[in-house]
Amino acid sequence: MEINYPTVEHIVEFNHLALALVKVKKADKPVVLSKPKLLEIVEECQNVQGDVYDKAVVLLTGIVKKHPFASGNRRTAILVTKDFLHDNNAVFGVKDEPGQARVLLGIREGFYINEEIKEWIKHGKIRSFER
Repeated sequence: MEINYPTVEHIVEFNHLALALVKVKKADKPVVLSKPKLLEIVEECQNVQGDVYDKAVVLLTGIVKKHPFASGNRRTAILVTKDFLHDNNAVFGVKDEPGQARVLLGIREGFYINEEIKEWIKHGKIRSFER
């Protein structure tokens, strides 16, 4: 089965959308800090071994941890990952709920391993983030 991957331009568009849909701070601006980081994330997604969910983990964690945008990295990561799975006929199991932000913070801080993130993406289940 051929997998459809997002382009850097597509991810940038999702950053604009994320900032337009979910206002968090007045200072939120759709500014790309590093196109090379975005390209690196897409290439890592393409090159990782495994199924579409393993690739989704790389996409999500890459955007969250590499911080390629000035604002909205975590919001963008969720939208891009959801769209990636939808484009590849896979289910995005994460529910839109307040706890989602804590999980994304845990991902950014390296609290979760990839298998936990994969389980969250597939089924919406993950242990609570603790500092």
